Amino acid sequence: MPDNAARQLIDSITVFGEYRRVLAEAQRYTGGMYWKKQGDYEYLVRTRPDNRQSRIGPRNAVTEKLFDDFSRQKATTEGRLRSLREALRDAERLNKALKVGRVPSPVLAVLQVIEDAGLSEHFTVVGTHALYAYETAASVRIMQSALATQDVDLLWDARKRVRFITELGRLDVSILQVLQRADPTFERKEGQNETAINAKGFEVDFLRRQPEGDDPHPFRFSDDEGDLWPVQAVRASVLTNAPRFEHVVVSATGRMARMRTVSPVAFVEFKRWMASKVPTRPEAKRRRDALQAGIVQRLLDEGLLLQETGHA
Repeated sequence: MPDNAARQLIDSITVFGEYRRVLAEAQRYTGGMYWKKQGDYEYLVRTRPDNRQSRIGPRNAVTEKLFDDFSRQKATTEGRLRSLREALRDAERLNKALKVGRVPSPVLAVLQVIEDAGLSEHFTVVGTHALYAYETAASVRIMQSALATQDVDLLWDARKRVRFITELGRLDVSILQVLQRADPTFERKEGQNETAINAKGFEVDFLRRQPEGDDPHPFRFSDDEGDLWPVQAVRASVLTNAPRFEHVVVSATGRMARMRTVSPVAFVEFKRWMASKVPTRPEAKRRRDALQAGIVQRLLDEGLLLQETGHA
């Protein structure tokens, strides 16, 4: 990666990280507080964005301090978030101008809506698109021929299914509806219930490990009949149990998102297995598997990638 682009990447990651941190903190101060009077009685009320209200307690020294602290922190946090939002827009403009990133926009948009929904810990990018996280972490450019693909694979973690079902139920949406926040044209692909496809032919495939223990099978993400069903993938349990690697990635438009994938070591081992141990895999894909494994192994050998997890 050119030096100016590499420097811009470092600065952008700093801004992005602080923006996401403050954005999460701001969630604690959504809604508001106010004093409500009934006759001679006055008490503090907490309001929520969905119009729910809860009574905190009568007006006294404790609730007055609570009200003052909340109001001060809310104003401070919202002010900081406004400043960081502007800094993020500037960073995105510079990212685009300096050609810092090249992650396909549909991939970045999908990652962002999944994170915004609070579901990112349940999905891991596997396959070719993991290379974008590795190249960004290593500040290099991987040859385009090793990257080209029109679909992204997301591995669902069946080990956390109870928490996943609870969190998705709280959101009251289907996974397909979450994807439609990124692109309203996403719909379930005819005959492939594990795949969402948009109007431009870009696909999101959902994978899962083969059933173990009390894993539900088959499994649909939600009660919505139009929702997606993750498909069993051979040796997906290896990827499910592999150490994770996280890094901020950047699209050609300059936007950023955090990509969660498997460790480079796990990627290399899996791709080598695909290239040499799966006789039914088309020869062109086997060659690309071997190419991708070789590229990532070289990044590891040269010390450009950590053996296990990245956190930028």
